[in-house]
Amino acid sequence: MVSFVRAPRVLAPPAEVPLDASQRATVHMAAALLLDYPVEGTLAGRLDAVEAELDRLPAEVAVVLEEFISVARRRGERAMAEHYVEVFDRRRRCCLYLTYYTVGDTRHRGAALLAFKQALAAAGYEMAADELPDYLPVVLELSARSGDEVADALLSSHREGIEVLRSALADAASPYAGLVEAVSMTLPRIDEATAERVRALVAAGPPTETVGVTSTLPFPSVPVRHPNLSGPPTTPAPSPLTGPSAPRAARRA
Repeated sequence: MVSFVRAPRVLAPPAEVPLDASQRATVHMAAALLLDYPVEGTLAGRLDAVEAELDRLPAEVAVVLEEFISVARRRGERAMAEHYVEVFDRRRRCCLYLTYYTVGDTRHRGAALLAFKQALAAAGYEMAADELPDYLPVVLELSARSGDEVADALLSSHREGIEVLRSALADAASPYAGLVEAVSMTLPRIDEATAERVRALVAAGPPTETVGVTSTLPFPSVPVRHPNLSGPPTTPAPSPLTGPSAPRAARRA
């Protein structure tokens, strides 16, 4: 008897939704909050904070976020935390660290992470928590709080990884797929060249090292999941999602 393994799906690009700067910031901060690990006692506050802003968003995006909120409340904090570990820590294609999709766990990862750290510094921010700078919630928080073109460049240059993550989460029937879809709706339309790279990456998965090397990562390999950027934003954050349930961010001195 022959067993067949279903090939990963390549999802169609999401709808392109017109958003102003404030709405885009709100979506990015919402995703930053909800894609971070649901530390005990934090999920309800995060869900409430996002739900309070849904009326400000276009219906196409609001309904996706609302669906995640409904599922998360129904499952509860403990079940969501267990599911989070199952998909993001145990599935190779469900990784929240963007450089993993471009260089994988290879000798090039250290340089790729350093480039992210330098990009954050160029925007006037630095990490205030023990976290890697390519963590998607960190980049989304930077986008929401600063409106800086550096964040746009980081998201655009790693669009293939974001789409592979969306596809993998959909394959896993994870409610987190909706959050990545909402982020994807805020990004420019995918051209055919990018679509082809997405198809290839979905089929092959992230790169793997072909020779034995010692890790060159200049950052902890098992980070604490708390996106925090130190220093106040240059201008008031365009996203209203602030307060105790939101990640703390401030401009570097």
